[in-house]
Amino acid sequence: MINLEEIGGVSNNFPIGDVQSVGKKVIKPLNKKSLVIRLLLLMLLVLTIYEFANMNCRGTDIAKGFEDTLSNFKTMFLNPGSRRLTLHAAFYEVLITFGLAFLTTLFGGVIALFLGLLSAQNLAPKWVALIIKGFVAFIRAVPTILWVLIYAVAAGLGSAAAVIGMTFHSISYLTKAYSESFEELDSGVIEALTASGASWWQIVFQAVIPSSASYLLSWTFVRFEINFANAVAMGAAAGAAGIGFDLFMASGFYFDLREVGLITYLILGFAMVLEAIGTSMKGNIKKKSA
Repeated sequence: MINLEEIGGVSNNFPIGDVQSVGKKVIKPLNKKSLVIRLLLLMLLVLTIYEFANMNCRGTDIAKGFEDTLSNFKTMFLNPGSRRLTLHAAFYEVLITFGLAFLTTLFGGVIALFLGLLSAQNLAPKWVALIIKGFVAFIRAVPTILWVLIYAVAAGLGSAAAVIGMTFHSISYLTKAYSESFEELDSGVIEALTASGASWWQIVFQAVIPSSASYLLSWTFVRFEINFANAVAMGAAAGAAGIGFDLFMASGFYFDLREVGLITYLILGFAMVLEAIGTSMKGNIKKKSA
């Protein structure tokens, strides 16, 4: 034991090898995890410096590039408008994108609810939970756009491939979120209901889901917002129509920065409305449960 009465006014005793506190400083031993993180950060720093040092700009005027970029941003966000796309047509295209996001979230949420119950270790056998969690982890590792393109081979480019691919990825995302919410339930509640003769379905619908309702709603709306952003991208990448296709045409074919700004404001406004609705619904559920 080491006495630190004379070092920094600290009078606590602690064994050698523990985390040492001297005054307000905390000294932690260098372990394998922190060493790997430091090496990774150092590698990224070296690669970044090397890339900037060997970047072939081909005589590009950096100052002129920044000036043109600021000018383009000014045109997009301070002078939005469109001569090709009316406000009514743009709003209709946003609704199409909203429909794609809503369908994928609805299908994914319903399927993920049952998979989440089966992958929660306090509600299902451990081997079943591990199999499902491993399977959905594999699905999450593949980006949404790749799943859409994979299904586009069979279904063809369009809204069908976009809905199937986005639903597939939504199921894996929500399954993990739902199962972790179910696992936070106090095990004593489940044991008490089981001892009183309650069936598995009664435990689920009378204890598990009511206690996790606010979490389920929060995760579902988070995925809904992600699916809305994915639906915008799928409009261009998979030909799924909606506002994303108009954004792709305005930026890649018509080079109309003012229309790009108008579409961007519509997407941001719709996303803010979705966020407000989700927050309001979550607050109502918490009030009812209280």
